[in-house]
Amino acid sequence: FAKRQHAEQYRKSGEPYINHPLKVAQILAEMKLDTVSIKAGLLHDVVEDTGTSLQEIEQRFGKEVARIVDGVTKIDRLKIDQKNFDQKAETVLKMFFAMSQDIRVILVKLADRLHNMRTLEFQSPETQKQKAKETLQIFTPIAHRLGIYTIKWQLEDLSFKYLYPEEYTHITSLVDSKRADRELITQEYLSVLQLTLARNGIQSEISGREKHFYSIWKKMNERGKNFDEIYDLIAIRVITNTDKECYYVLGLVHNLWKPIPGRVKDYIATPKSNGYRSLHTTVITHRGEPLEIQIRDKEMHNEAEFGLAAHWIYKEGKMQKHQQTWLKKLQEWHQDYEQGVTGLNEFQKEIQLEEVYIFTPKGELKHMQKGATTIDFAYSVHTEVGHHYAGAKVNGKIVPIGYELQNGDVVEVIVNKNNPGPSLDWLKYAKSSSTRAKIRRFFKEKDAQVLIEEGKNLLRQVAKKLQRSMEDLLESDELKQYLGIDRQVSDRDILLRIGEKEHNAEDIVVLFQPQTIEPPPVMGPPDKKQVQSTTIVVDGQLGIEVKMAKCCLPVPGDPIVGVISKKGITIHQKDCPNAENIMKGELVSVQWGNTDQERFMTHVILETNDHSGNLLKNICQSAKERNYHITEVNTKLDVIKHMTYRLSIFVKSLTQLEEMLEYWRKQNGIVNVYRTRGEG
Repeated sequence: FAKRQHAEQYRKSGEPYINHPLKVAQILAEMKLDTVSIKAGLLHDVVEDTGTSLQEIEQRFGKEVARIVDGVTKIDRLKIDQKNFDQKAETVLKMFFAMSQDIRVILVKLADRLHNMRTLEFQSPETQKQKAKETLQIFTPIAHRLGIYTIKWQLEDLSFKYLYPEEYTHITSLVDSKRADRELITQEYLSVLQLTLARNGIQSEISGREKHFYSIWKKMNERGKNFDEIYDLIAIRVITNTDKECYYVLGLVHNLWKPIPGRVKDYIATPKSNGYRSLHTTVITHRGEPLEIQIRDKEMHNEAEFGLAAHWIYKEGKMQKHQQTWLKKLQEWHQDYEQGVTGLNEFQKEIQLEEVYIFTPKGELKHMQKGATTIDFAYSVHTEVGHHYAGAKVNGKIVPIGYELQNGDVVEVIVNKNNPGPSLDWLKYAKSSSTRAKIRRFFKEKDAQVLIEEGKNLLRQVAKKLQRSMEDLLESDELKQYLGIDRQVSDRDILLRIGEKEHNAEDIVVLFQPQTIEPPPVMGPPDKKQVQSTTIVVDGQLGIEVKMAKCCLPVPGDPIVGVISKKGITIHQKDCPNAENIMKGELVSVQWGNTDQERFMTHVILETNDHSGNLLKNICQSAKERNYHITEVNTKLDVIKHMTYRLSIFVKSLTQLEEMLEYWRKQNGIVNVYRTRGEG
């Protein structure tokens, strides 16, 4: 189905477009995801790029597949430009978190981005840098948070290659120059370790572990060390059959080589916050060199490579407990973003932080970021414990609020139920973005009741004008879409959202009124076979029948090319990817002839903050006055509350179209207006 829908579409590389969804599906299969995910991977671009409807996807492949494809499509439609990078990146992150009810949306999008990064060489240098920046600042942190290291390091290295090409070349050449000697030494250590484990009856997989280019460069910059200091630290990984064998192997390693004090980490007993489990140790070998060794069983290795994706299994229709925990975390991050209490910089910074392990008086383990204070610990126990914080004891001694917690500390929070709530001064001592978000949220919610009343009053006005009940409006999809709500929320949350923004009743009323325009009395789109024989000169000759490509809809003034196929000659814009890369067809020289009696269809996207419909009426009126024929208008409201109109318009030439676009750009209320491709 995907191959049929993407027929005659080609990638910048010249290969058939279907190769991309096939590669995405292959990545998902390597992650051992379910068949629903793999189907969604194959279909992830058909709605966005071919005009296939979600209804057809659902009818053919089921609701789950359609829901995932819909989620990926919504993320794809959020274009990021360099002009407002941070603002647009925030919007993309919000959409990612909003999709977290089904984590497979995020996993398909990560696989999509990974393959696009692998084929980035065929894009322009400007596009390469933009995509690499997006990847490093948005997609890599998400892969990290989900513990999918096999995707994370690939995205990092590919982004590094295009963002910092000179540094990338320098690091890769240094690695290549050292590789032969390093492999000899690594093989020596592997042989010694394999022999030791075999003698002790341990069946295992042992391999050298390559350090990744971006990781090397980053450590050199952050730690002020030279390449040899970073790269000469050889790393080995041992994969056993059981977790008990992991500890046995650790003992054998320490008998074989001397462990460095303080460099033994037990992430099996105390997993990292993203679920990572393994034993780490650094030893001094018989050569007098440091050697890093990771020890884990097969299940732990699968989790370490694929993170949350390794757990995506349904049992009797219910999610496993660890999945529910992850989804809860993602939804908390989404809530923090939605309420503006955390942002892109905090999200990116937090993934770089090391962790410390803290205990409650009852022995419960808590993961805290390095540098966390007692107030961070209090909020990690429970939000209400944080709000009523009155002090803390660490290892039995009273400490100040800003005390920095150390590995192994036992922390007891002193709570005062009469405490009215946090102080804004606490933000100075809170190191965790989660703690800061909870404190900020407290002060936002203090005024929430006032905002809810404002929301009620506004919605009463709307209900009265529409002669509908408030309950009916609160349940409507139109209102939720307008407010950017794409999940189940309470009426209280909807009223709060209305009250906290500057909305007016008219903007909301228009949501429930169909957007229609009266098209001018013109003919519909010309039939493909009715293009005037004098319109296009083919290889110097008039009178040859041609048709206009629906994928790019050329108009007079566009540089054009003719493509000969079994169906005849089709006229494309010269920069149309389909024309540029159709390898089976033969290209023919064409040019515009006499087009005075013809009008040509094109599509224009118009984004506006005006929800009343008045701007659209003005646009249609101005088009009519200038003899442009608008024949169709499609309307949608996106997640950042822009009303987007897709206009089908007939024009005489590119010059006429550009004059119209320039006139519209000067109108108040228009955020953006541009010509777009044809179908898809």
